[in-house]
Amino acid sequence: MADRSGRLKALLHKNISDIIAFEIKNPRIGMVSVNEVEVSKDHSHVTVYVSFLLAKHPEWNLRELESLKGLVRSKLSSKMDLRKVPEIHFVLDERFKKAERLEEALKREEEDLKKMGQ
Repeated sequence: MADRSGRLKALLHKNISDIIAFEIKNPRIGMVSVNEVEVSKDHSHVTVYVSFLLAKHPEWNLRELESLKGLVRSKLSSKMDLRKVPEIHFVLDERFKKAERLEEALKREEEDLKKMGQ
């Protein structure tokens, strides 16, 4: 069963990424990166973690993408042979932003230690 879930997760990730990148023509979404996909145990829901490249207000982009989830689900149903296409939930993935802030803090700390050592 775990193998089936892994395959489903990989297929959903690939197909949702492709649909967003190549089939949705909405400039208000911008450049979207699908970072991760999580599937519920009963396969009825899929959570899609996305980030928006070069977006000033990614929350706005997320809202726009969220408004198109019905279209994404419809296109997904034509691409995949599933008894029931899962309900899609888009979530803003801020792991990269958090990692960037942590990296900056570590760099500042390192610089402060170097100044103290001189």
